[in-house]
Amino acid sequence: MTVEQCPPALDPERPERYSTNQLNVMDSFGQVLFAVSDPTRRAILDRLARGPTRVTDVALPFDMSLNAVSKHVKVLEGAGLVRRLRQGREHTLQLDAEPLRDVARWAHSYAPYWSERLDRLETFFAGKKERKR
Repeated sequence: MTVEQCPPALDPERPERYSTNQLNVMDSFGQVLFAVSDPTRRAILDRLARGPTRVTDVALPFDMSLNAVSKHVKVLEGAGLVRRLRQGREHTLQLDAEPLRDVARWAHSYAPYWSERLDRLETFFAGKKERKR
């Protein structure tokens, strides 16, 4: 997400427009970040990355009720990361990783920062190594 894409409430370039009214409203990007912030939901996504499966099969490895897993699945559905296909009583879940593209793009925008920091760290250790010789 670029500065241009920031909602007015969060736009650092326009602090005079800062408003707390929009802070409790989560946009789709925020929903995706919230959805993947939980380890159980990440595990569900990892399972669905191997292919579509029934809700009951997704719930098997977890030490929680089917109802609790269903609540996690609903959060993932709300973020657009999971699609549910219904055939009679069978509910099959399928991964839709498209919303993660925006997260990857946003995280990648910080790569120059990481690279700069890592380059400085490498220079620091190279200097220490030379001084030891």
